[in-house]
Amino acid sequence: MRETGAIKPHARRAMASSDQTVLIVDDVPYLLELASLFLGRTARVVTAGGGEEGLDKAWREQPDLILCDDNMPGLNGAGLCRKVRQDPDLQATPFIMLLSDPSAAARGAAIRAGADDVLAKPLSRLSLVDSVSRLLTATRVQGLPRIDTNVPVTVTTAGTELPGIVRNLSRGGAFVETDSPLTQANEVDLRFQLPDSAATLSASAEVIWCRSHHESIHTPDGAGLRFVEIDGPSARSLDEFVYERTTPPSSNAGVRS
Repeated sequence: MRETGAIKPHARRAMASSDQTVLIVDDVPYLLELASLFLGRTARVVTAGGGEEGLDKAWREQPDLILCDDNMPGLNGAGLCRKVRQDPDLQATPFIMLLSDPSAAARGAAIRAGADDVLAKPLSRLSLVDSVSRLLTATRVQGLPRIDTNVPVTVTTAGTELPGIVRNLSRGGAFVETDSPLTQANEVDLRFQLPDSAATLSASAEVIWCRSHHESIHTPDGAGLRFVEIDGPSARSLDEFVYERTTPPSSNAGVRS
């Protein structure tokens, strides 16, 4: 039976990290053990072996963060995420989806279900700990680390291609300037090349917010975009691009576990 009157997630996030709880949901025992080992020093870890058990433990534990596999029998990761987002006591809980499917469609399904971050399997210890630590210590409106760029991009919206410039870039999205305004809440397609790289990224993205140009100071139209569908190789290239520019050289050892 579901308990009532439990501490809500936003109240827990004000506590010290040693009091924070991470719920890990995966039907593979080895991966539960691995993720628990990675996060054992970050927070108190609670585990569940499937979506239904994960939802029950989320109700009882009121965790500060949920880390969930996407591919589980019964209630899968996307289904659990949607139930979390629909629950008044859980809807603000940060949710990280672990993807075994590297396709852009799988990532898009996780984002559309309400995931705050998406990490690919096999797990990267540093990426996992970084994402969990960031979401445990930040509000949901606080963004990912961003890298200033000056990269040409082609934005396709409603079948029309618009030239633009990627002014900054993160693992989760970009700020793009265009000659014509974009519409908030629309999805657009992006195509651009990472700086100092041969990798060309193609992704769909949701327009989160818009900035209109001002004639007096000659600023172009701009929009904050959140990546929705991006394939595994492109996501990994983007991760590496941001990681290399935000991590001190002494921390580069042992990236993958």
